[in-house]
Amino acid sequence: MLKWISQAIVKWLKHKRPLPRAPLSDFGRIRHEIKPCDVILVEGRSRVSDVIKLITQSNWSHAFIYIGRMHDIEDPQIRERLGKYYHGNTDRQLIIESELGMGTIVRPLTAYEGEHLRICRPRGLGYDDSQKALKYVINRLGTGYDVRQIFDLARFLFPWTILPRRWRSSLFSARAGESTQTVCSTMLAEAFGRIQFPILPLVKQVEGNSVQLFMRNPKLCTPSDFDYSPYFDIIKYPFLDLQHYSDQRLLPWQGPASLSAEERGMYVHLEIETNLKDDTQ
Repeated sequence: MLKWISQAIVKWLKHKRPLPRAPLSDFGRIRHEIKPCDVILVEGRSRVSDVIKLITQSNWSHAFIYIGRMHDIEDPQIRERLGKYYHGNTDRQLIIESELGMGTIVRPLTAYEGEHLRICRPRGLGYDDSQKALKYVINRLGTGYDVRQIFDLARFLFPWTILPRRWRSSLFSARAGESTQTVCSTMLAEAFGRIQFPILPLVKQVEGNSVQLFMRNPKLCTPSDFDYSPYFDIIKYPFLDLQHYSDQRLLPWQGPASLSAEERGMYVHLEIETNLKDDTQ
């Protein structure tokens, strides 16, 4: 009975709104330009995505890592382990992610075609370190999704003193051994932590002008941290690249398309601007 209720809740949380008719990202260019170990942020359209956006105060609700194709994995043992979880075309572009109801899985990059995506590329990351990070996430395949951690994070972000003691976060309580569950951004933070690559470290000044870095608790990492991090380059490929229209005065603004009643409250038509100019003359 409890298992049925749990599955029903997960199904309800994973329900997604339809894809927008016109995507914000050029998926074709993303597929062409993406590199192994790039972190991809997703805006998300599900109910659980809305919860994460609210908790983290960000539009980015999910993150996954691009691992390339099967032959991009150098270590034959790690490649063999990957093959235990992926049985499709070995030439397909693959990602690894932790998803509610599924745990840590591998799937084709095309699963996110049509979504609003953003590439976060670790600046100056070498090939050897890249392979080590990919080895870590591949070894995490099959682990469960830690729903408790989302609630812990929510409680951590609320003012500590106003919460009853029983609701307070257990993120920092002592735990023996390695966690057997994870969430998307935590797994990625752990992978980059293994190669000492910073995301949002604590920088403390010590004697003189020298500084010391402290690695942040990976359980506090959120998808937006990769967007905010000074150590990741942000790469955007908009669906409609306005540079192509620079000589045409942004021609795409013009056209016969009409707005719905709901859209008219959020967007404007060029005719409005024209009428305003006429009124001032």
